[in-house]
Amino acid sequence: MNTRFATINIQNLRLRTYIGFNQEEMKKQQDVVINIEIRYQVNEKVLQDKVHDALNYKTVTKTVIKHVEQGRFLLHEKLVADILAISSEHPTVNHARVTVDKPHALRFADSVSLSLEYTADNANIVNYLEKAS
Repeated sequence: MNTRFATINIQNLRLRTYIGFNQEEMKKQQDVVINIEIRYQVNEKVLQDKVHDALNYKTVTKTVIKHVEQGRFLLHEKLVADILAISSEHPTVNHARVTVDKPHALRFADSVSLSLEYTADNANIVNYLEKAS
C-alpha cells in the first residue's frame, strides 16, 4: 500500500487570552485568531472507518482552547510554539503549521500574525515564518 496522508485544517479559532508584556496587555485579555494545519499519515484502519486509530481534531482543539484561555503569554512566539507542540503531539503527525493573529495589535493594521512549522524529519528545527496581515 502507498503511504497516504491527510491534512486537517482548523480555521479561524477565535479565543481570548493574556498576551503581551505591556502593562495594558497584562491586565486585559486580547482576541487571537488561530489557524492550525496538521498533516498526518493515514493507516489502513482509518480508511476502514476505525475511529480509535484516527487523529481526533476535536481533542486537539479542546486542548488548544484550554491552554490558550488559561494561559498568560509575554511573547507571540511562545503562544504559537505551545499550540504547535499540542498540534504535533500525535505520533502520526509529520507536519504541522500554526498561525496566530492578534487583531488590532498595530494601530493601522488589521492584525499581526506569526507562524511556526513542525516537520517530523527535522523535529529539532522549527521554521519561523512571520508575516503582517
